[in-house]
Order: sequence, then structure tokens, then C-alpha cells
Amino acid sequence: MTTTVDAPVELAVSGMTCAACAGRIERKLNRLDGVRASVNYATERAIVHLPTGLGAHDAVEAVRKAGYDARVRHRAEDDRAAHTATVADLRRRLVVAAVLAIPLGNLSISLALAPSLRFPGWEPLCVLLALPVVAYSAWPFHRAALRNLRHGSSSMDTLVSLGVLASFGWAVWSLAAGASGPGYWLGFGVTAEGADAVYLDVAAGVTTFLLAGRYFETRSRRNAVGLLTALAGLAAKDARVVRDGVEQPVPAASLRVGDLFAVRPGEALPADGVVTDGASALDTSAITGESVPVDVGPGDRVVGGTVNRSGRLVVRATEVGANTQLAQMSALAEQAAQRKAAVQRLVDRVCAVFVPVVLVLAALTLAGWLVTGHGTREAFTAAVAVLIIACPCALGLATPTALMVGVARAAQLGVLIKGPEALEATRAVDTVVLDKTGTITTGRMAVVATAAFADAPERDVLRWAGAVEAASEHPVAAAVVTAAGEGLPAVTGFEALVGAGARGEVDGAPVVVGTAALMAELGVTAPQQAHRWLDDLGTATGVLVARAGAVVGGIAVRDTVRPSAADAVARLHALGLKTVLLTGDGPAAARAVADEVGVPDVLAGVRPADKVAAVEALRAAGRRVAVVGDGVNDGPALAAADLGMAMARGSDVAAQAADVILVRDDLHAVPDAVELANRTLGTIRGNLAWAFGYNAAALPLAAFGLLNPLIAGAAMSLSSVLVVANSLRLRGYLPDRSAVGTG
Repeated sequence: MTTTVDAPVELAVSGMTCAACAGRIERKLNRLDGVRASVNYATERAIVHLPTGLGAHDAVEAVRKAGYDARVRHRAEDDRAAHTATVADLRRRLVVAAVLAIPLGNLSISLALAPSLRFPGWEPLCVLLALPVVAYSAWPFHRAALRNLRHGSSSMDTLVSLGVLASFGWAVWSLAAGASGPGYWLGFGVTAEGADAVYLDVAAGVTTFLLAGRYFETRSRRNAVGLLTALAGLAAKDARVVRDGVEQPVPAASLRVGDLFAVRPGEALPADGVVTDGASALDTSAITGESVPVDVGPGDRVVGGTVNRSGRLVVRATEVGANTQLAQMSALAEQAAQRKAAVQRLVDRVCAVFVPVVLVLAALTLAGWLVTGHGTREAFTAAVAVLIIACPCALGLATPTALMVGVARAAQLGVLIKGPEALEATRAVDTVVLDKTGTITTGRMAVVATAAFADAPERDVLRWAGAVEAASEHPVAAAVVTAAGEGLPAVTGFEALVGAGARGEVDGAPVVVGTAALMAELGVTAPQQAHRWLDDLGTATGVLVARAGAVVGGIAVRDTVRPSAADAVARLHALGLKTVLLTGDGPAAARAVADEVGVPDVLAGVRPADKVAAVEALRAAGRRVAVVGDGVNDGPALAAADLGMAMARGSDVAAQAADVILVRDDLHAVPDAVELANRTLGTIRGNLAWAFGYNAAALPLAAFGLLNPLIAGAAMSLSSVLVVANSLRLRGYLPDRSAVGTG
């Protein structure tokens, strides 16, 4: 059996003009032994998983054999250059078509309506005006139709090319043969007899309208694709490396892990790292969606692409190049847009059979009109209108454009969606299971109370404890040191007592900080007042402080609840979702946190190994479950859920198992993701309803001769532009927090 490589090859495909083209290329690639390929018409890219023994050149050659062109995609800049060239080419062809079609239309219509204005040679003049439009401006349609013909297939361009050439050919033949017809319906009147040249106007007008539609569609799609790579554009191009205390400007690409670099006010950080010197406020809005600057100082982690707003910073690089959070977000967003949603796969199958059906329908329309005794001219008009109105370009664009913009907008808001399947799953969930530590809470301990049991004041108790804990790396120690503040006395003889506390000598006296069990083990008697204080702490964790062999006070610490948790939970409830708190804590502690944030259901005392079983039990009860977590022990539960959502500051295991990564350290990202998924899939449904409805309503009108081919071409182009424009409205999505009164 052939095995595929882990890293897929990404191709930039050119020459596609409709969804049927993408389907043809995809089938051609998948015929290669062991190859799995997905081609996206909207992004003009292909993701190809190649087996051992095949290279990228084999995939490129397969695309070329299908009649298109491809290259291995390396940089977003190459895509923008290719899009720019395509748009420029379409613009030139459109200008030629418009410049010639306008006088042709005025001339042919005026002469058609007023025979007295006709002059010798007016017919050849109309032909000469129409020829560049049909031959040059409409060439993209003809080229695609010829390519399809060579491969025994058809596409939307086949319909357009046939319609334009048939209109032009009929008019030229009629004029050359001197055939005279009864007139032609223009929408506001019937032409005089012998006005066959008006078909030249139809050929030129249809070409102009369709080119205009394709031009604006391509330009709009470029904007949609551009959203996906907008994050990459935030990366700094240059860096200031600090060597021997001197700043040296270098390209950001040359940075290495461990390098020190300086960032001045107004500059973007070129890499992820840890601040070693300086203090400033960072604008993280482009990465996390948060508008409030974040204060940072020595020891704080910072992310590339954020902008330094005030002081100078010196940062030690921890992740550079493609490993930075910004680069990974951009790459993941682009990969997500390549994969197809289930609804898009259905649309692709419909488009693959639609064109042959339309060709048969056009032939039946022509035959039907002739059989029922109508003239050749009327039958021909109806058949041409069917060919032109039927092009389901809007159908091919309905889903991918909305998915592209939705995924990109989510990334801008700090919600990284790994693919359209995740977007669909986000819309389908009805229950959100929230892990407590690191999700509902910050995962960082904070001092919530202090007590003094002897003559020493509480301030001294905290100061002595802080001096000892300053040498410890335990989370409780960090909370005590933070609360104690600066200017702590020095500690000597420090000793960490793993799992119990720490001790050392402060101000000439031994100090012990730890649990009641540690005090008993060391022979330090705690007064009854201390035991009562410990019993009354509830969900907080208490440590005792002993000095010179006597317990002098206590410090209570607790994992702090995220400030956004209660409002985020309220928003989830407003969206009709049930919430469940999942934790390994005891029932009392879990219930206290759940009540604080408004979660009604609690699963407490759940060991890490049992989290998957808890999720599967909810699913077995008919729930569609999303799990939000951040730790290593959340990875299996995230993978078992219908939708896994991982906090970005959590473990790598959780992020890899999740379908959605919440880049913002803010629980509002969860309802934001759900709201945006609802909006995106609603946009897709609207697009599909318009595209299907348009074709369903227009085809009968065309077949019964109620649509002018010129109007049919304009309507078909307009439908594609409307679908793209409707999708681009998602760029303006803003989270609705009015239900909970947050800003």
C-alpha cells in the first residue's frame, strides 16, 4: 500500500474560471496512484498529499494535462502578484469590450428601430465593431471552452462561449445571406424587419456584462483571499539584534532562538520571546482582538507582530520564523480555507453535472420551439438565453467565499479555526463543557486573605513568607511573592520542601511556610485559631507561616476566576447553549466557582483519565458537545468532543487536539466563535438560496423566450458579484455583547 507524506504540497492553480474547473483538476489529481487532493476554486489553490515516489512536479504536470497551469506555492506575495496580473488582464479586455460595445449598441439599436437611418455598409461596420469584442475580449471564455473540448468535458465557460459565438455567427450569417427576419424584442419594443445586426449587439453586450462580472468577482475574491494572509503582513521585516550592548539592524528572517533584540516605540516585534529588560505597553489587537494595550516587563512572554507603544524593550527570542505564533496562525488559517465543508462538496457534485444538463436543456429548448411551429429566430433566441442564464458561477462561489472570510475574520478576533468542518461543528453544538483550571480560572494563584495569630502584624507575616518564597518556583510561592511586593528582606539557608512548603532564615530568625501537616511534622504546634481559620477558607488553599518555632499567621491563596468568565457564560446561555463545569476539584469547590460564573451544571471530582468518559456520556445522551480546555490532561477530552476548543496559552497537546484555538486569553472568544460560526453559515445558506433560486427561476423564463440574452448575461454576472459581496460583509462582524452589558 502506498503511504502519503505528512506535509502536503500546496499548488497555486491558474486558468480556473468556475467551480467545474476545480472539480476537473481535483479528479485528475486524484487519479494519480496514492494521491489525495483538494482544489479550491475561490482561493485558486490545491492541497495535494503525495505518496512516496511522487514529487510536486508530478502534481503540476497532472494539472497541466488537465488544461490548466500550476506552480508550487511558496509565498503570499506570489499569489498577490498573480491576482494583480489576472485582474489587469481582465480590466484591459473589459475596457476594449465596453469601448466598442457602447457605440455598437447605439448604432445597431438606432438602425434597428429606424430603418430610414440605415446607410450602405452599416452591417459590415457593426461586424467590425463586434469582432474585437468577440475575438479578444471574450477570448478567456473561448480558451476555456476549447480546453474543455480537448478533454471531452464542459464548464460554465462552454455555455458562455457557445452563446456569444452563436449570437455573433447567426448575425454574420444572416447579414451575409441577406436573410430577413420579422424583428427582435429588445425589452421595450420590437425592431423593424431585417434588424439581424442586433444579434451583434447581443454578442458584444453579453461579453461586456460577463467580463465585468468576472472582473469584479476576481477583484472581490482577491480581497477575500487577502484576509487570510493579512496576519502574515503584520510580521516585522527587520529586527534590531543586541550584541555586546550595541543594536545592529538585521532582517527578521535572520533571527535565531536565543538572540536578544531591541524594540523601540512604534515598532512591531519580529519574533516571540521573553522580555529581559525594559517596560512598555503592547498593542496586541491584531493578534488577540483586544483593544486595550497590555503592560509587559522583564519575565513576560511577548508575541511577534504586536506593536510596542511606549518604552524600549529588550527581548530574548524563543520562537522565530515559521514557528512564531503569528506565522502559525496565518498558515493554519490558509490551510483551513483550503479544506472543503460538507456543503461545498455537495455543491461541487451539483456543478459537475449541471453544465451537461444545461447543454441538453438548450438543445431541447431549440427543438421544442421549432417543433411547436415557431420560427428559427425565436427558437435560437430562447436557446441562447438558456445557455447564458444557466451559468451557476454564483453556486460555485457561494460556500468558499463565505468560509474564507469567516475563517479570516475569526483569526482577526483571536479565534483560530482549523477548517470548515470546525466551523460547521461550532454551529451544531448545544452543550459547552468548560474545564475549570486555566479556562474558567486563570491558572494563576493569588493571595485572597492573610491572618495573624500572634502579636506580629499581617504585613510582617506576608513579608516574612514572601522573603522565603522568593526563592521558590511553586505557583503558591509566586502568589505570595506578588502580594508581598518589593523590598523583601534577604533569605539564607533556603530549603524547598517538595509538596509541603519551604523554609529559610529571615532577619536572623528561622521562617517556615507550608501546610498544617508540615508544621506538625516539624514539631511546630499550630493554635486552635489557625485550625479554625483553615477550616473556614472554603475554596481557597491555606498555608501557615511559622517564625522562631511558633505559628504566627496564615496566607490564603486561590486560583482566580477570569474577569470575563461570568459574562462569557451569560452570552453562551443567550445563544441557547447549555454549560457544564468539568473539574477534578471536590464538589464544594467546584460548586462555588460554578455559582460565581453562572454555570448551572457541574461534573466534579473527575480525574484526568475520566474526562473522556464524561464527554462521551454527554454525547451518548444526545448532546452535541464542545469542550474548552487548556491542559495536557484536556487533550483526550478535546479530541473526543464534537468540537475541541483550546486556550492558546495552554499546552501544545491541547492545541493539537483542538479544532479551534482561542488565541485571546479571554473566555469571550468562545461565544465569539459560536456567533461568527452562526453568521458565516447563515451567509452560506443565503448565498446558496440565492444561487439555486436564481437558476431555478431564470431557466424556465429563458426556455419560454421571456428573457433577452443580453439581460440574461447581465443577470448572471450580477448574481456572482452579489454572492461575493454578501460574503465580504462578514469582514464587518463585531461580537454582540449587549446581552450581558459588556463593552
